[in-house]
Amino acid sequence: QVQLVESGGGLVQAGGSLRLSCAASGRSFSNYAMGWFRQAPGKEREFVAAIGFSGTSTVYADSVKGRFTISRDNAKNTVYLQMNILKREDTAVYYCAASSTYYYSSPTYYKYWGQGTQVTVSS
Repeated sequence: QVQLVESGGGLVQAGGSLRLSCAASGRSFSNYAMGWFRQAPGKEREFVAAIGFSGTSTVYADSVKGRFTISRDNAKNTVYLQMNILKREDTAVYYCAASSTYYYSSPTYYKYWGQGTQVTVSS
């Protein structure tokens, strides 16, 4: 069992930056691949980024590639999402999720989810 709690969301102007954190409790954080997803009002949940067990393997959605960076600190049981050059279209609730198998881009493979943190980008 893994409990996930996101933090770091907020209101930021376009072009600005935010860093999201997702703290995990429970055992064996390093046995889980981690992903970030987001959901805007009226839209389906979409993949943002994912990272493998050790942190050496990452994958990004094309829409955030070059602007967002996912990382993890297994000693702190935390995964991060550094978001730079934010755009209005990045506005959404951001969720972190844990998968015991692989750093998939599909939410189907993630068993544990946080409650989400709101990111709002203003023009």
